[in-house]
Amino acid sequence: MEAVIPEYSLFPSFFAMFCLIYLIGYFVIFRNWGPKHRPDASSCFISLCHGTPAVFLALSAILSQPIRGFASPNTNFQNLVLDFSIAYFTSDLLHYLIFVPGDYLFIAHHLATLFVLVTCRCLVLHGAFAVLVLLVFAEVTSFCQNVWALAGLRKAELPSAARMHMFLSPPFYALYTVARGLVGPVFFYKMSAFYMSGKAGDVIPMWASVSWIVVVGVAIAVSILWISNLWMKLFREMSQKEEKKGR
Repeated sequence: MEAVIPEYSLFPSFFAMFCLIYLIGYFVIFRNWGPKHRPDASSCFISLCHGTPAVFLALSAILSQPIRGFASPNTNFQNLVLDFSIAYFTSDLLHYLIFVPGDYLFIAHHLATLFVLVTCRCLVLHGAFAVLVLLVFAEVTSFCQNVWALAGLRKAELPSAARMHMFLSPPFYALYTVARGLVGPVFFYKMSAFYMSGKAGDVIPMWASVSWIVVVGVAIAVSILWISNLWMKLFREMSQKEEKKGR
């Protein structure tokens, strides 16, 4: 039985919540980090508060759906989860526009993600099953990734942060590779094949299906390229350490 969730959008409440969390991070939790790292640390903080809860919420919304399929209508619970993630990406987009306006890749990523989430939530009203499964694959690495990123911000200043960053690198890279480089692409292929077959044409316009496929496909390709570069960097660093030990 579907959870009883209000039909109206909770985006304003979630957006206010994430903005408040960001401010708490900036002015309280990371107040001693200095102006260089405080904005990025606060961004990681709201990502921490979104990622893992989003995974559990999305899984609950998927499992509580009476009929699950790529063309199934959105349930109220699924719309709530979409509101939750739309609010997060909107607040984090503001962070980038204000503090890192030159980071075009992340700004483009957030805009593309918001396009998929908003069209699914507000225009198409179908397909949340596919979008939320992809959200799970994207956010299942969130906790490890953000702790790794926070340690990376201070690794040049704190030896303990450098050790933590190095310790987390292999498990984070491995989890990310499995989620976004292996399992995610398999699900993406099945989703793309279904939408391109036209079976969802009665409820999901072809422009929406094609745009979702393009956005998600590009995101997966960029993710694979990013994690591949991190693996190569890690192997170089490990090789250099071994060479120093051998001297």
